[in-house]
Amino acid sequence: MTLYKLKKTDEFSSVFSFRKRFYGEWLFANIKPNELSHHRYGLVVSKKVSKLAVRRNYMKRVLREVLRAHPPMAPVCFDVVVQVRKPFKQGEFAQVRQDVETLLRRLSKSVHVHAS
Repeated sequence: MTLYKLKKTDEFSSVFSFRKRFYGEWLFANIKPNELSHHRYGLVVSKKVSKLAVRRNYMKRVLREVLRAHPPMAPVCFDVVVQVRKPFKQGEFAQVRQDVETLLRRLSKSVHVHAS
């Protein structure tokens, strides 16, 4: 599956200003509906979470892979910015994957509630 990305600062800013968030143990997701036929993702791992770029890049690679493997089943497409709340390492991959899946499930459920 292709993972479409948010690339421009304005795209990230519009998602943040929409102020709809879902919190998980490791991550939180900011969402905003879009008019496209697919979801777009942005990933944020701040220096507050991890000072070393190697670790931040690892976290982004893990998140990209999990998002690629588990697309949300929402009938409406969204721009989603996933932010890391606390650092994770290789041994915690299963918990982070579960956290992403939970956030995506909550996203799908909230869409169904608003669509009804």
